Amino acid sequence: MGIKKYKSNFLVCGCDESGRGALAGPVVAAAVILNKDFETKDINDSKKLSSVKRSELFKKITSAENLWGIGVVENNEIDKLNILNSSILAMHKAIAVLEKKINNFKNFELIIDGNKFKKYKKVKHSCIISGDSKFFSIAAASILAKFYRDNIMINLDKKLPQYNWKCNKGYPTRQHRKTIINFGVSKFHRKSFKMNNQLNLWV
Repeated sequence: MGIKKYKSNFLVCGCDESGRGALAGPVVAAAVILNKDFETKDINDSKKLSSVKRSELFKKITSAENLWGIGVVENNEIDKLNILNSSILAMHKAIAVLEKKINNFKNFELIIDGNKFKKYKKVKHSCIISGDSKFFSIAAASILAKFYRDNIMINLDKKLPQYNWKCNKGYPTRQHRKTIINFGVSKFHRKSFKMNNQLNLWV
């Protein structure tokens, strides 16, 4: 089965996050309501797209008559809340941004990538495992979240190039784990993550 529109009696808002499994940087979420006439060709799970295609689609999604919002939770807040709560908070932040752009948010249904979410106000929601590869609005949210976060990590790389975040985006690649061993953790790393366990994986 290919990716498709989500059937609902409500106007649908897709939500997804990026950066949950990273060792450094923020977790970023996006919320997207696609205009009914929006051309969904090429929209897919962000992980299945090249960086060039994600850039093209980010511009297409945000410049069209779609409604969208971005939410960011920084690494120090992740350390306080844990990554699950931080991912949900980032989604709530993204939804709050989008909510300001419309008149009545009660007639909406949130569709969330994954299996856990905390209710946003009184808005109806459904959790969908692998939703970013099933429904266009979640896939669009995944593209916005990943593109936005990737650019954050590229900018952080300019401050601390030794970690090569422009390439690994803060994820626990072998090269990233090795640089942590050589240079230690930075102020942008998530201290609450079991770093010793992560570092042992590469040896």
